[in-house]
Amino acid sequence: MATILTPTELTGGLRGGWRRTATVLAALLVALLLATLASILIGARPIALDTVARSLLSPTDALRTTADYGIVTGQRLPRTLIAILVGAALGASGLLMQTVTRNPLADPGILGVNAGAAVAIAVAVGFLGVTAPSGYIWFGLLGAAIASAAVYIFGSGRGRRIDPLTMTLSGVALTAVLSGATAIIGQLKPQSFDQLRSWNAGSLQGRGFDVLLVALPFIVAGLVVAVLCSRSLGLLALGDDVAGGLGVQLGRTRLATLVAVLLLCGAATAAAGPIGFVGLMVPHAARRMLGAAAPATVVSVCALLGALLLTVADVLGRVLYSGELPAGVVVAFVGAPVLVLLARSPRLREL
Repeated sequence: MATILTPTELTGGLRGGWRRTATVLAALLVALLLATLASILIGARPIALDTVARSLLSPTDALRTTADYGIVTGQRLPRTLIAILVGAALGASGLLMQTVTRNPLADPGILGVNAGAAVAIAVAVGFLGVTAPSGYIWFGLLGAAIASAAVYIFGSGRGRRIDPLTMTLSGVALTAVLSGATAIIGQLKPQSFDQLRSWNAGSLQGRGFDVLLVALPFIVAGLVVAVLCSRSLGLLALGDDVAGGLGVQLGRTRLATLVAVLLLCGAATAAAGPIGFVGLMVPHAARRMLGAAAPATVVSVCALLGALLLTVADVLGRVLYSGELPAGVVVAFVGAPVLVLLARSPRLREL
């Protein structure tokens, strides 16, 4: 027999949900602020907190001529902002992918977006002589778009109805082919490909405001699309028949989701390299932290969690090894065990 809640009980439950959501958002914002401060402070050259504060808030003419000012504003600040931006993009795109494919182990790379961006950038660097990240980011977006379109076509059945399993297998197959193509280009053009080694490992080192300004509009647009289609995606998770009965336009919703994933993951991959596991771990953590919550809130929490995870990983890479471990490598060390635990978890089929 169904339980009927009294108005008082219902109001208390709603208040409790809002309190939990507000607490989670506040905690994530504080943690991200602390991680941002740590990212600007920590590095090969120690810089005092007051110097960082003056460099960011009220730099004098004398301070602008110092090496500390150049490091803070020209290196660590853009690097930190890119970590936040890329992490937010990967976290949100991971949620979109897991929802639209109904696969709790899905990662943005499942659509071949990472591999498509990588092979396009390899072509640009190896054969077209493009060297600046602000230049080959456009090739990364183009490669991501082509790969996403290919998986969408291969994963669509009659009537353009997407089969989640077919789309997943198409993404895995395309990723394998494109990764092999990238390796072949590396063998054919070894000298040109050397400059992509740090990018291919998911390193944020050397990323400046030029890369940030190019990636920013694409990622912001992707986050806006993700929030706008979040309610329909929440209903889509109940199944096609239920979602269609509730008025969700399945084809339009899936297409909008793929566009959002393209913008988010394509720009993030072009800016920082193919970083995996962020999109896998973040949605699961967000669901555990929030419980039942509005779809737009879940997207926001995934973005904040992704930003926090990648920023902390970048800081740990500087602390654990003097030569700096790439953030993508640090995330992989955490993500691989998490993937195994998720695959063995009996709760996986509930997601």
